Amino acid sequence: MDKVYLDNAATTPLAEEVIDAMVGTMKMNFGNPSSTHSFGQEAKILIENVRRQVADYLHVTPAEIIFTSCGTESNNMIIKSSVEHLGVERIISSPLEHKCVSESILDMKSRKGVEVSYIRPNEKGDIDLTKLEELLKASDKKTLVSLMHANNEIGNIINLKQVAQLCKEHNALFHSDTVQTMAHMNLDFSDIPVDFASCSAHKFHGPKGAGFAFIRKATGLKGIITGGPQERSLRAGTENVCGIVGLGKALELSLNHMEEYTNHMQDIKNYAIERLSAEIEGIKFNGRSAEKENSLYTVLSALLPYKNPLIGLQLDMKGIAISQGSACSSGASKPSMVMMMVLSEDEMDHCTPLRISFSHMTTKAEIDTLVNALKEISSDYTIEKTNVEHR
Repeated sequence: MDKVYLDNAATTPLAEEVIDAMVGTMKMNFGNPSSTHSFGQEAKILIENVRRQVADYLHVTPAEIIFTSCGTESNNMIIKSSVEHLGVERIISSPLEHKCVSESILDMKSRKGVEVSYIRPNEKGDIDLTKLEELLKASDKKTLVSLMHANNEIGNIINLKQVAQLCKEHNALFHSDTVQTMAHMNLDFSDIPVDFASCSAHKFHGPKGAGFAFIRKATGLKGIITGGPQERSLRAGTENVCGIVGLGKALELSLNHMEEYTNHMQDIKNYAIERLSAEIEGIKFNGRSAEKENSLYTVLSALLPYKNPLIGLQLDMKGIAISQGSACSSGASKPSMVMMMVLSEDEMDHCTPLRISFSHMTTKAEIDTLVNALKEISSDYTIEKTNVEHR
C-alpha cells in the first residue's frame, strides 16, 4: 500500500541533502565545540557559520540567535525568563496559542503571580488589534505580548509588523511563536521590531531536536538552563552540532527554493479545496485556511459534516497520515482550544475537524487519494448527516 503523508505541520520529512550534511558532520566533526583544541574549534566553526546564516536570513546580528532543541524550548525560555529576569508582571496572549506557550504562561501565573489577559478571537480566528491596544493602554505594568505568527491548526496569519509596532508604542515586549512560518516566509527583523521569536528545524525538512530562539540583544534576556557558557550563556549544555548543521542546510534549501516551494504548495492547497468542496457534500473550512490572504499556504483546516472521532485511525489504516489538530494535542479526549474558539457548539457536537498540511513534496495524486478515502468513509454517515440537518 502506497502511503500518503499530509501532516507536515506536525513534522516534515528530512531532505536528502540535510541527511548527507548531518552524516558528514557526525563522521568528521565529533569534537566538543567548547574544547579549545582543533577538533572542538572545527565543530565550533560549523555552529557559528549556521548562526551567521540564520542571522542573515532574519537581518539581525549573530549574537541574537541562540540555538535550542526546538520551538517548545525556545518559547519556554523566552516567556519564563521574561518574568524571571526582565520583570514582566503581565502577559497578553490569545486562546489560539500552541500549548508550549499557553502552559508556560499559566505556569508563570501560578508560580509568579503574573497577570494574564486573553484576546478572544472572532469566529474566523482573527485577533482584534483594537482590543490589544485597549489592553496595552489599560495598565502600566511591564507587559509581554505573546501572539503566534501563523496558527498551527487553522493557518491564520497576524500582521507581525503591525503588532510589533503597537507593542513598541506602548513599551511592551513582543514575543511571537514563528515555528510555522520560519523558513516558509521572508522575515526581516530589522524592519519588524519583534523582541523574541522561535524556530524548529523539523518544520522545514530539517532534523528534530534542533531549533533556535531570536532574542533581541537590547532586551537583556537571560538563560534559564545554567551550567555552562554555551550560547552566550543563554542556553548551557553541549550544542547539537550535527542538528545545527542540519538546520542550516534545511534553511539554505528553503530559502533557495522559497518561491518555487510556495507556489507549489499554494497550488496543491487550492486543488485540495476544489476537490474536497466538489466531492464531500457539506464540507466547510475553518478559520481563514481556505483563503489566500492572511492564510498560511501549508495548512488547510476542514470540517466534515458528521461526527467521527475515529477518522484519523480510519485514514491511517488506508495509508493516509493526517491530523485532527495539533500533534501536541493528539490523543486528547476533547477538541483543541483552537477548535473550541472557531467552531459553534453545534459544530463541536456533530462535526469532525481535519488538519491537512502540505510540503513541496505533496502531489495532486495524494490529494486525490485522500478525497477518495474520505468519500468512502463519508458514505457510511449518510443517515447521521440527514439527522444532523434536522436537529
